[in-house]
Amino acid sequence: MKAVKVGLLGLGVVGGGTWKVLTNNAGEIERRAGRRIEVAGVAVRDVQKAQALVGDSAYITQDGMRVVRDPDIDVVVEVIGGETIAREWIMEAIAHGKHVVTANKALLARHGNEIFAAAEAKGVTVAFEAAVAGGIPAIKAIREGLAANQIQWVAGIINGTSNFVLSEMRSRGLSFNEALAEAQLLGYAEADPTFDVEGVDAAHKLTLLASIAFGIPVQFNKTHTEGISHLAREDIAHAERLGYRIKLLAITRRSERGIELRVHPTLIPAERLLANVEGAMNAVLVSGDAVGPTLYYGQGAGEMPTASAVVADLVDVARALDVKPAHRVQHLGFQPESVVDIPVLSMDDVVSSYYLRLRVEDRPGVLADLARILADADISIGSMFQEPHGDNDADIIFLSHEAREGNVEDALRKIQYLPFVKSKVTRLRMEHLL
Repeated sequence: MKAVKVGLLGLGVVGGGTWKVLTNNAGEIERRAGRRIEVAGVAVRDVQKAQALVGDSAYITQDGMRVVRDPDIDVVVEVIGGETIAREWIMEAIAHGKHVVTANKALLARHGNEIFAAAEAKGVTVAFEAAVAGGIPAIKAIREGLAANQIQWVAGIINGTSNFVLSEMRSRGLSFNEALAEAQLLGYAEADPTFDVEGVDAAHKLTLLASIAFGIPVQFNKTHTEGISHLAREDIAHAERLGYRIKLLAITRRSERGIELRVHPTLIPAERLLANVEGAMNAVLVSGDAVGPTLYYGQGAGEMPTASAVVADLVDVARALDVKPAHRVQHLGFQPESVVDIPVLSMDDVVSSYYLRLRVEDRPGVLADLARILADADISIGSMFQEPHGDNDADIIFLSHEAREGNVEDALRKIQYLPFVKSKVTRLRMEHLL
């Protein structure tokens, strides 16, 4: 069969890995795809550097538009990142009838609805397995492997940088800043780690997972996002003593009231599978009504794991080139007319259990006043722990039963202004996932 001609936009970490996988595993890939997959053109900033890797196997240009408009190119692979030039090149590729493979979660989280609609109108595919969890085939598992199920919830550790930082804080007793510096030294964190440690990267990925799980439009602007930079080593240690571990968890859940979309630090019972995902590893836990909980674990970033997902998408596209568009697997796994705009719950309406820590004056009546405010807000205390701090202060930790987020926030606003409270209240959510 005629070889599939690929245009590669970017030859950095992921692009270089994609080239290596396509070259090193060419025979195995052809056996799976039923035809050869060949890179015909490469768009890069540094032509000389690319020449050292590509040689004469493909033309090299600084003009991405030349690649996406090339009539000989069947599939465009976008691995440059960002939301401006990448969007322009992808939309132009679609307009010229090219299939697209991308690892760009930020672009799809913000502009996915527009991109998917344009691709549907032109009868081409946009594949994006590498955008969510690197080498873990989470999208394929949900969209195809679990197609018989009504997905109930998805919970994932889908940012390796934040997971490495939290693992170091727990295992070595480091502060957040110390653990982050270690992550940067080892190459797990960027010089500017904001997207990773503040939960934005995980929120991009969760947005896509939710759309695939529930057949809803991409809605990044409705995803509640919190990071880990405010966590103290005391919270990590307290959680450990209480039988929990803290992870930056991305959660989407279907309920009768709507869809939950939230990323935040979460206490998970230490014996649970997700609690034991350490270092820079990722894991996605998916619960379906027929299959129950299923776990997908592996490397969520890096040159070769991400390239593995990119090339797997290329194989899928190659297999379906001669298939009518209506018979291909749809972008979100649902027929386009079946994608429905189910309401996304306000965070105030989300129900969870809570870990609350505050420093107070150690004197009679303090616990009674705190308990009264929590009770008035319909918050039931499951357990309470107190530790002395100095001569006159104490740290109090409450673990609550399930409560409405809005009620918790109302209670904390009242508690924060009590004269005996000496610190800002630390509030973390708890999930007892299987």
